Amino acid sequence: MKFLIINGPNLNMLGIREPEIYGKETLDDLMKYVKNYCDPRDIDVQFFQSNSEGAIIDAIQGALGKFDGIIINPAAYTHTSIAIPDAIRAVSMPAVEVHLSDITDREDFRKTSYTSSVCIATVKGKHFDSYLDAVEILASEVKATAAMHTEE
Repeated sequence: MKFLIINGPNLNMLGIREPEIYGKETLDDLMKYVKNYCDPRDIDVQFFQSNSEGAIIDAIQGALGKFDGIIINPAAYTHTSIAIPDAIRAVSMPAVEVHLSDITDREDFRKTSYTSSVCIATVKGKHFDSYLDAVEILASEVKATAAMHTEE
């Protein structure tokens, strides 16, 4: 299995940006944490981070035919972008939305997610473990889809 993990704007500032919300660990710490979880499960993960909506869309479109699924933390684009969920819908591959914090317990504008409607699940508020839960959800979906295709 091969997953693309996309992190949106300001996640490159983990460890510096609002540590009371996001913690003191860095994006590199997050990537190592997820990779250490995935490696023994034979799940290949590739990471991508951008502050640019267009670059995130390009990464989603570029995943087609190369990855089995996407884990995405669209960050602030969760609440503003229509183009990102349109790109996820266009590639027709399973995706899981993740957030380090519980966006429903924060400012009112963060309670709306445009991305969640095109994802098979949303995991929020579990800090780095949000990503691990997303890996498990996505792996189960990919296995179930593969099993359905082998039965046909």
